[in-house]
Amino acid sequence: MTVDRQHDSAAYEFGCTKHLHFLEAVRKDLWAFGRRFPAPQGGSYCLDTLGNPVPAQGIHTWITSRMVHVYALGEVAGHQGSEGLVDCALAGLTGMLHDDEHDGWYSSINAEGTPQADKVCYAHAFVMLAATSATLTCHAGARDVLDESVDVFMERFWDDDEGLAVDTWNDDFTQLDTYRGLNANMHTVEAFLALADVLHQEEWRERAGRIVARVLPWAERNHWRIPEHFNNDWEALLEFNDDRRDDQFKPYGATPGHGIEWSRLIAQYALSSLSIADTTRRHLIASATNLFNRAVLDGWASAEGKHPGLSYTTDWEGATVVGDRMHWTLAEGVNAAATLYTATGDERYAQWYQCFWNYIDEFVVDHIHGSWFHQLDARNTVIGTVWPGKPDLYHALQATFIPQLSPALSVLPALKSQQEEMACK
Repeated sequence: MTVDRQHDSAAYEFGCTKHLHFLEAVRKDLWAFGRRFPAPQGGSYCLDTLGNPVPAQGIHTWITSRMVHVYALGEVAGHQGSEGLVDCALAGLTGMLHDDEHDGWYSSINAEGTPQADKVCYAHAFVMLAATSATLTCHAGARDVLDESVDVFMERFWDDDEGLAVDTWNDDFTQLDTYRGLNANMHTVEAFLALADVLHQEEWRERAGRIVARVLPWAERNHWRIPEHFNNDWEALLEFNDDRRDDQFKPYGATPGHGIEWSRLIAQYALSSLSIADTTRRHLIASATNLFNRAVLDGWASAEGKHPGLSYTTDWEGATVVGDRMHWTLAEGVNAAATLYTATGDERYAQWYQCFWNYIDEFVVDHIHGSWFHQLDARNTVIGTVWPGKPDLYHALQATFIPQLSPALSVLPALKSQQEEMACK
């Protein structure tokens, strides 16, 4: 059963009882929509607009990893059937997506069963996240995946001299591409924070902090618009992909959604780290607010026509480049606004939180077929040029949990801790 369109503004109000009921309805709809993802050989198919699997699109490591994570959340929350779906997705990471010859994980396996040659940081960061989630929920084989994913990541992707992760290797890890990117580093921060929370090893949080310390000066020098693309000397390539401006993973220009997502992760790091001084913590929170504020100033209702929504990309002066609205940017807006409101008490973030949920419910939630539309144009018409169908649940599902959990913990450890506290009362 799909979630109903809300007609009471209290349904979007942070912390309100009606809002908590709304979040529960949204997450149940998402879990129900995604339940047909499992591929017979293990892993996750992409899903179409009706929730049907699309074998022709192959099996992707990052989507498979995300499905491990979102159904591990379901398992902890008591959603029936989630435990078995975690195992189905995890079987892809222990099976055909794993490179038994050279170690690590293929980015994807196509419909004919042929693996994509390159080994990419982005996918490996999600394998670590998935493995922490499956380990925390005690799935067979999960700890082995966790240990190997950490070993591979630290040997192949982590550059300890730079305090950053490299991006792409060839299939046998003999040739490293010269491209460096911050999208993969952002999800590395997410994975490192999850490792710290699940393994209770603070060195992972410290590594996340090293990445943050490199990113913030780049952002500040660019008026809080984060450069996304770099060469192998970590020199920003501000005109990268000028000829492919709506690229799925490496779009041209600044990405307001990433500025928002970084703001939440930086705040999480600041709130969770015991090794930093209070002055540093306050500086990090202030930087997170700067990133969020710049992103919504540039991106909100900025495309031609001024329709509500958050533009996909802008140039380095803040003008819209691609005015399409991606579902993940709104989900991250929800998460960041909730985190910054909790961290600062500033009512502006509660207002943005309500604004984002109102927009999501009006334009992004599919009240007929379930889940969220993944891409809309600048007039809020559903399209699929960058994100056809509704491939996965990760961003949307997290947006139903993060606002009601401790912002100092990764989402699954925070949910598990909350459930344990409630059981003790």
